[in-house]
Amino acid sequence: MRILLWHVHGSWTTAFVNGRHEYVVPVLEDRGPDGRGRAQTWDWPDSVTELPPEELAGTDIDVVLLQRPYELHDLCERWTGRRPGRDLPAIYVEHNAPQGRIADMRHPAADSDLLVCHVTHFNELFWDCGATPTRVIEHGIVDPGYRYTGELERAGVVINEARRRARVTGTDLLERFTGQGVPIDLFGMDAAALGGIEDLPQDRLHTELARRRCYLHPIRWTSLGLSLIEAMQLGMPVVALATTEAVEAIPPQTGVISTRIDVLAEAARTFLRDPQAARDAGLAARTYALERFGLERFLADWDDLLAEVISHAHRAGIGAR
Repeated sequence: MRILLWHVHGSWTTAFVNGRHEYVVPVLEDRGPDGRGRAQTWDWPDSVTELPPEELAGTDIDVVLLQRPYELHDLCERWTGRRPGRDLPAIYVEHNAPQGRIADMRHPAADSDLLVCHVTHFNELFWDCGATPTRVIEHGIVDPGYRYTGELERAGVVINEARRRARVTGTDLLERFTGQGVPIDLFGMDAAALGGIEDLPQDRLHTELARRRCYLHPIRWTSLGLSLIEAMQLGMPVVALATTEAVEAIPPQTGVISTRIDVLAEAARTFLRDPQAARDAGLAARTYALERFGLERFLADWDDLLAEVISHAHRAGIGAR
């Protein structure tokens, strides 16, 4: 298939474009949010092609993946000349947990001609999609390999835009952990502004992260972070808030989850004091994450869903041109 999608979430897209299809990503001269084109810090296969907006209308596309409300309501039709779900088979991929009052958590693709695919069961539970059919395809990632050394008696944390996202990502909790004897190294976009480590290319980030004794996941309310899964596949033990999907993704042998900061701080200090316990939990985390969040399973699930959507669209008279 030839699949159109915008380069929105780098790690997720990296996994997705490792499938057996052709992938078209829009590109703008400034490589801004609507036209990032091919990744600059991830390794993508040659099956990913960049196209400027003016060439999309004349390009055969089998299916479009939408990931932001304005892609659905404006951008896709304006750039391709085709309405998603009406003129072009479409799937809305929902990466995020809903924000706001629970009674108002209505999805932008609710009661539409699309199918909404959630990345966690928690998200599917909380979003109101109305009559729009939904599926869940859990994350899968490219295995970064076992890199754990744990040589630094510190906890690693990855949060992109930690200042802006603040309480949502638990940025304010980092001081509470350091105040309870857990030294932390913060990685991610804009981390340097908070005294963290500059935004690193993915491969180097994985190597540096795996030098830390354990991984801390202070996220209050987001989807299941791919950085958490990456840390587990790197072989790191995890200490995480028991919120959103984390309660389903982190079994006891891989680390500790709790809604109590004192419990998590004690767990982190235990790993810092006991390198062997940290290594054992990290090995269990890698084994579990490879099985549950492996790339092969992820791509197979997506192939099944893509085939289902294309088949339904063809029966309805919707197809590529």
